[in-house]
Amino acid sequence: MKKALLLVNQHSRKGQELLSQAIAELQALGFELIVESTDRASQISDTIRRYQNQVELVIIGGGDGTLNCAIEGLIDTKLPLGILPMGTANDLARTLGIPIALPTACQIISSGKIRLIDLGLVNNQHFLNVASLGLSVQITQRLTKDVKQRWGVFAYAFTAWQTIRKSRPFRAEIRVNNESFNVKSIQIAIGNGRYYGGGMTVAEDATIDDRRLDLYSLETQHWWEIIALLPAMKQGNHTSWPNVRALRAQEFEINTSKRRPINTDGEITTHTPAKFRVIPQALAVIAPS
Repeated sequence: MKKALLLVNQHSRKGQELLSQAIAELQALGFELIVESTDRASQISDTIRRYQNQVELVIIGGGDGTLNCAIEGLIDTKLPLGILPMGTANDLARTLGIPIALPTACQIISSGKIRLIDLGLVNNQHFLNVASLGLSVQITQRLTKDVKQRWGVFAYAFTAWQTIRKSRPFRAEIRVNNESFNVKSIQIAIGNGRYYGGGMTVAEDATIDDRRLDLYSLETQHWWEIIALLPAMKQGNHTSWPNVRALRAQEFEINTSKRRPINTDGEITTHTPAKFRVIPQALAVIAPS
């Protein structure tokens, strides 16, 4: 019988109603569970550390923000992570091929294999999916808990549409591999995984264990050009568009004339000037075999 720590964000859109179902499914698969709530995001890593000698793995039910809060605890304890996608976007689960259906996600935790994935790091702040500045920060600031509850999976699209029409470009300097680019951009995003922002694709061939970061900068003149770009951003071939700058590397540096906030996995956590780098094979996750 496998011992697991089960942490569920009961404030996530489906957390409360799915908790009892998750417990029943996992117990039926032979797991012995210690169940804790993740009401206070700041305490998730501490909870993982507290139980590290009593369990063999950590199972987290929630979205990308909840998973991000667990990174430090998972790195410190080296415990593998099982994911139950219960958030709004579930981009890490999407990247790993873990379906939303709870019975299937539980089955993967029971019979899947351990996969080592990369992490991104910006100014000592880890991220799983993406770190970005510009438009995405404005979307994050508007994407309140109420909006998520009301619009569910459409929350990102609804908020993005509201925000795009008011977006203005900013100036930034991107440094990579001893080169420097001065840009006027609506958004700069640095991706570690494949998906972010509710299913947008970082780059066509991006994976979460390719030991690199993918950067794109949207250097459009008008807000309606971003609307035209959206289908390509969904598929990941936006990087071939003329007003999109695409770079890939293990490290980037971004400077802006005034400090700009940076969003990591849907939370505003740091600001420019910023140094980004990839940490290969940093986290053990249970993924479909």
